[in-house]
Amino acid sequence: MKYIFVTGGVVSSLGKGLTAAALGTLLENRGLRVTLQKFDPYLNLDPGTMSPYQHGEVYVLDDGAETDLDLGHYERFTSTKLTRRNNTTSGQVYQQVLDNERSGVYLGKTVQVIPHVTDEIQRRIQVLAEETRPDVLITEVGGTVGDIEGLPFLEAIREFAQEAGPGNVCFLHVTYIPFIKAAGELKTKPTQQSVAKLREIGITPHLLVCRTEHPLGKELRQKLAMFCNVPQEAVIEEKDVDHSIYEVPLMLQRERMDDLVCRILQLDVPPARMAHWQDIIRRLIAPQHRVRVGVVGKYVGLQDAYKSVYEALIHGGIANDCGVQIEQIEAEDVETGDPATLFKGLGGILVPGGFGDRGIEGKIKAAQYARERNVPYLGLCLGMQIAVIEFARNVLGLRQAHSTEFNPSTPDPVIDLQESQKGVTQVGGSMRLGSQPCRLAPGSRSRELYGSDVVNERHRHRFEFNNRYRDAFTRAGFVFAGTTPDDRLVEVIEMANHPFFVAAQFHPEFLSKPNAPHPLFRGFIAAAHQHLHARPLLAGS
Repeated sequence: MKYIFVTGGVVSSLGKGLTAAALGTLLENRGLRVTLQKFDPYLNLDPGTMSPYQHGEVYVLDDGAETDLDLGHYERFTSTKLTRRNNTTSGQVYQQVLDNERSGVYLGKTVQVIPHVTDEIQRRIQVLAEETRPDVLITEVGGTVGDIEGLPFLEAIREFAQEAGPGNVCFLHVTYIPFIKAAGELKTKPTQQSVAKLREIGITPHLLVCRTEHPLGKELRQKLAMFCNVPQEAVIEEKDVDHSIYEVPLMLQRERMDDLVCRILQLDVPPARMAHWQDIIRRLIAPQHRVRVGVVGKYVGLQDAYKSVYEALIHGGIANDCGVQIEQIEAEDVETGDPATLFKGLGGILVPGGFGDRGIEGKIKAAQYARERNVPYLGLCLGMQIAVIEFARNVLGLRQAHSTEFNPSTPDPVIDLQESQKGVTQVGGSMRLGSQPCRLAPGSRSRELYGSDVVNERHRHRFEFNNRYRDAFTRAGFVFAGTTPDDRLVEVIEMANHPFFVAAQFHPEFLSKPNAPHPLFRGFIAAAHQHLHARPLLAGS
């Protein structure tokens, strides 16, 4: 088994996760089995209790693990199915070490960072490798070299590499080459210092992946190679892409990064076949159609807060050979503004998930506008609950209808806390999480889009549709298009006599890939284009 460790230097948010995922794509298309793992140095047990402004979206896996958003990149770029073992935080490591100490595992020894914490980190690499049996395991270490909290992880992978032996481990260091506008040149000194810091720890990178806004010249590559002690061919240019992150695998292939990795790891495999990926890029760069859609959210100020939603919309466009222009609309602006002005020229409106009451009334106005003006609407998790509240108020006449999440004393709690959540006091990891089955109603639009009677989708919520109101909604033309197999929980709602009004309690964005767009997003983009251009697309063509 071969191991690749991805570290980062100079600054954070360089795209280590994207680089790791792109490399995974190339190796998979060489015929190798790949899985990916993320080490997050923060002390939280997981990102589940963090605000999206702190750490971006929380990406949920089939087994209910709340994980880092980079795992979304891993699943979108490769065919691997991840579990909670693919994301490890310092909090999880220290909790396990302390539990071991309380259980007497260390037989009276003084518990220390080395060897006990580093041994636990290595154990997690080994357990994942043994359970998944990939040809190559790619492990990304979060943060940057020099961060105090990241030092145990770097020491652990140094020890692990020494044990694994030459030819079995590849260290890949992602760094930043800043362009100094006043001097008119790229500067290598930050990268030199980052690599020097890494070498102090005992790790010498095999490859340098250089994030840059400008091409790296031959002289600059030579300089980096000399001062960072790597071959010149191992200085990889990772320039900002022009159109889409899905260009990154092809860019790295042109830099022959996968060839170098296979040589270092002594892997004799054929070149990557990327024809299908090239077709994806063609549809992104030169689509036959175009459409604008609005995302009405409360975290639109941070791109990573709705990362999977934005990517799934792009995937829906790929399926329809349609370029998607996403308009980010702050929900609070809808509360005070004119919806007709804010939504002018949009083919569709999407309301994503979220927590807290800020911007709720703006989202309700967005759902009302979509319903009354026949604008295609896609609601995700909270977006479904919003559609329910809006319908109750403006169609059923229940003017004070609300969710008990936002108004515990509402006389008409059309959205209420799940029965299983009552009495739950622990906020982390206690929601309805992970993959759950959903039975789709015959004749519904959702059933038509999925092409299946039962689907499995990922969830992350505490509140649900209140079944006391189901009959009243049905009589008014509300369609319950999906429920749990026992019919107890509402999973998908639709609006009768509407071009496209679909909302789901689950998060379909977590299962969408560029080469396998999610059915709901594929249908939404097709409907949005038809709304603007009065002609249908052959969705999925």
